[in-house]
Amino acid sequence: MKRENTMKVFAGSSNTVLAEEIVGYLNISLGKCVLDCFSDGEIHFYIDENIRGEDIFIIQSGSFEANFHLMELFLMIDAFKRASAERITAVIPYYSYARQDWKDRPRVPISARLVADLLEAAGADRVLTMDLHSPQIQGFFSIPVDNLVAAPVLINYIHTLNLKDLTVVSPDAGGVGRARWFAKRIGATLAIIDKRRPAPNVARVLHVIGEVKDHDVVILDDMVDTGGTLVQSTNALKKEGAQRMFAACTHPVLSGQAIESVENSGLENLIVTNTLPITEKMKSSQKIITLSVAELFGEAIRRIHIGSSVSSLFI
Repeated sequence: MKRENTMKVFAGSSNTVLAEEIVGYLNISLGKCVLDCFSDGEIHFYIDENIRGEDIFIIQSGSFEANFHLMELFLMIDAFKRASAERITAVIPYYSYARQDWKDRPRVPISARLVADLLEAAGADRVLTMDLHSPQIQGFFSIPVDNLVAAPVLINYIHTLNLKDLTVVSPDAGGVGRARWFAKRIGATLAIIDKRRPAPNVARVLHVIGEVKDHDVVILDDMVDTGGTLVQSTNALKKEGAQRMFAACTHPVLSGQAIESVENSGLENLIVTNTLPITEKMKSSQKIITLSVAELFGEAIRRIHIGSSVSSLFI
């Protein structure tokens, strides 16, 4: 086993609040580095301490400027590799480009695979992430990938709501596995929204499969982007007689008018985690509840470092 003081945690600029919470759980300080930009916008990074032979963890989400933050991550990994780090783990709470994980039409890239290739080419030895849009993305890597789930944090909060006849709702067929796993652990029934997506970021709900009449419901998804699917799902469930309606997701992308859509919807609350930075607009919303996943990531980092099992964090 490695000594605890051979582990060092560094952070990119995408989600420094979460990074500080993670190192707080680990009872260490963030590693010393300088990360800024030249006048032409090129990223400038250097490590301000010796890391030779160290076990390095770099915390960096895709965030709202995915391209910039990915490039930042690639450059950081390269710097640590060239500075003779023993192992480099990319801690990516939100894996951007994960939605582009297959060829849904001719002549398009498989962007999630390309990001995986670039991470390995940069020098990452391991990836730690959370709630990948598709678990199969792990197969795009030839290095170990730990895909944490936010379910334990979300379930603990939902238990405090004392909901009756709870049904977990998947907003599409692709999320059924995630919703079924969640429903089993929270002791709820399962329903599915049948929808079609005629264009990117445009969803059209058709009907609800499963019993929701007079039930309290939680719509579960890995992320909420524009909020269109969520609002249409809420409307469909209301028409079917659902009572109290909540939504829960791991990654609050919430682009465009998504927050306003949530505020004007029939949802009581949208429960999210802090894998992405929580903006002031999110904080001021009366309907958005934010939970921290720092303890999950901190414990996973600790276990990876000492070589113990991470699998119990998935239960």
